[in-house]
Amino acid sequence: MNIQQLEQINAYSWRLPRLFDEKRSEVLLYGSEVLLETMDDKVLEQIRNVAMLPGLVGPAMTMPDAHWGYGFPIGGVAAFDAEQGGIISAGGVGFDISCGIRCLRTNLRVHEIEDDLENLADLLYARIPAGLGTTGDLRLTVPELDEVLRKGAKWALKQGYGLPEDLAFIEEGGCMENAEPDFVSDLAKKRQLGEMGTLGSGNHYLEVQVVEKIYDEEAARAFGISEGQILISIHCGSRGLGHQIGSDYMVILAKEARRLGITIPDRELACVPILSDAGQRYIGAMNAGINCALANRQILTHLTREVFGILFTGSSVDTLYDVSHNTCKKERHIVDGKARDLWVHRKGATRAFGPGHRQLPPEYRSVGQPVIIGGSMGTGSYILAGSDTSEARSFASASHGAGRAMSRHQAKKRWSGREVLDRLKGEGILIRSDSMRGISEEAPEAYKDVDEVAKVTEEAGLARRVAFLSPKVCIKG
Repeated sequence: MNIQQLEQINAYSWRLPRLFDEKRSEVLLYGSEVLLETMDDKVLEQIRNVAMLPGLVGPAMTMPDAHWGYGFPIGGVAAFDAEQGGIISAGGVGFDISCGIRCLRTNLRVHEIEDDLENLADLLYARIPAGLGTTGDLRLTVPELDEVLRKGAKWALKQGYGLPEDLAFIEEGGCMENAEPDFVSDLAKKRQLGEMGTLGSGNHYLEVQVVEKIYDEEAARAFGISEGQILISIHCGSRGLGHQIGSDYMVILAKEARRLGITIPDRELACVPILSDAGQRYIGAMNAGINCALANRQILTHLTREVFGILFTGSSVDTLYDVSHNTCKKERHIVDGKARDLWVHRKGATRAFGPGHRQLPPEYRSVGQPVIIGGSMGTGSYILAGSDTSEARSFASASHGAGRAMSRHQAKKRWSGREVLDRLKGEGILIRSDSMRGISEEAPEAYKDVDEVAKVTEEAGLARRVAFLSPKVCIKG
């Protein structure tokens, strides 16, 4: 991206000046010069288009890890007021509805697992179904799947997957309200009947990590983490069901937008008023997709616990936090000193409530919500905490990952899967995957510098760093 076309507000905030007759809201980009220069110009074009949508409140924003996506840029955030004609866009949520990260905390130290890393990698790979189109042991009927879509992680818990205390540390308590399975197509449901409890492909992973560095001692104590401790991150979403919901409603919303005479700058931003019948149907289907993802990560948590129980007698695996980064949710935010109900699109961005927020578990309320920035295999990840300033600066939103710096096609041409696999093993990081192509596409160098993303996220006032985690084992789809 050519940053000369931007107006710098401070070291980590930038604005796109309006043209003389341009009718749009403000465009705000968070990032350092280094990160912005690595972004494709398409990011700026896409977020500029978002700023033209009806009912937008405040600026259309990009997070420090932003890159080109479908409709909204990945890392895009925008809030809309339903009472002022605000819209909802499937392109502002994405195809992998409620893709997110479940972070698990163990009572193990790194020295306790080092001699068993190969066994751990093999057993996790054998137990966690991963890969494109992979199915698991669980086969559901359509009525059973409808219950998943209504109840989310609560359904999984009722089936014996997990612990009751998990729910307190999952966004929305593990169940998104107002989910409507009837608004989900038969094809979407068919795709999901065998995919519950599966990791998927692409950038999805299950990673065993060690806490290498603590930045914020108070928040680390609240989160129950310390240096040398073993954590696990599960990154996945709503699998085939979420993708099909996105595909279905891209078409439905585009037709309805044309019927209503809504002018949009890009067909990928097909949208309808939130309060319209089509808008409410999409929200019901999207919420069902969110519950699918929450249940999916709950089942994967259970499978992970089983593996650790087999290899490490007396080990405990607790849910630290579970938060999504492809959603649109109705939330109450302060705008110009007044509380307003807004629908916040976060595509490739995570919610980041600050200290004192009533929706946070009591254990975390004094320090803020855990925010998880996932890195690429081989580079490490960060746990952050929502800051006091995130509400005013980004509707309590923050970065969700390192963000791609090059396309999968470019990465595949540059590195072979075997090369990446062997190099990481030499660094003490064990990768298990059934796809050498997938490993090459997910090479660490194909992503932005996660250290820079986390630092800028903190310096921009979106969330503050709590801990850095380095990878030991990574299961890839």
